[in-house]
Amino acid sequence: MVSEMLMDKRKKINPISSEEILTEHYIASLAKGMEVLEAFGTERQKLSVGQVAEKTRISRTAVRRYLYTFKYLGYLSSDGTHYWITHKVLRFSSAYLNSSFLPKLAQPYLNTLNQLSGLSFSVVVLDGHEVVPIAHSVMRQNEQRIMPYGIHLGNRLPAHATSTGKLLLSYLSPDELQQWIEQFGLKRLTPYSITDEHLFKQRIIEIGQQDYCISKEEHELGVIAIAVPLLSAKGDAIAALNCISTTNQMDTPDLVEHILPKLRQTAQDIRYALN
Repeated sequence: MVSEMLMDKRKKINPISSEEILTEHYIASLAKGMEVLEAFGTERQKLSVGQVAEKTRISRTAVRRYLYTFKYLGYLSSDGTHYWITHKVLRFSSAYLNSSFLPKLAQPYLNTLNQLSGLSFSVVVLDGHEVVPIAHSVMRQNEQRIMPYGIHLGNRLPAHATSTGKLLLSYLSPDELQQWIEQFGLKRLTPYSITDEHLFKQRIIEIGQQDYCISKEEHELGVIAIAVPLLSAKGDAIAALNCISTTNQMDTPDLVEHILPKLRQTAQDIRYALN
């Protein structure tokens, strides 16, 4: 028992990914610095020292030093009171998109789907409480009245209110889903967002049974989306493939009848290509 306790003190466990690392290999100051940088999310782009400290629970003195450093390195700009992210952070996303195999592999398939239907398609991954598009093919703006928010590469959207997010959450175990809900909550974004924990769990079960998800106006009014899983050879959901449209163009029956078969076939083609 004593040896097990000592081993627990020698390592840290990521609460989201369950990744383990020995404490001797863990750089706490670097981790806090990344927390500071990640505090600049989509909800508010300009933050003061106090606001960053409140979001990260890091002392104001330490936060100020991190902000000064990131500004010196060019990752942040400031007016003396507030800080905001600069274009330099795009180097990280560009490096991922240029080196990752899945976005490159999926792009031609998304382009084909776009050409066949004129709609927008994306490959999306789950990252904590958010989903992130890593590849997409977007319908031409002159063919739509509304540009759905969040279809841009690297943009982060709340998982509980999106088709891709709920679909990927359906691959969690009941205990993992409960932990996810307790950690991140179910924020109301529109009148159609599911914020009741029991109803949300029931919806996730239904999605798991049908193996696709439709989300209508849960994140943005006037927008509807349908998603299917992208599976590895082992059957793990590594990402989700979705179609985004506006409610004045498509509704649930249209998506199920005309788009779902195309998504499922494309997901199968991508799975074969990955292996």
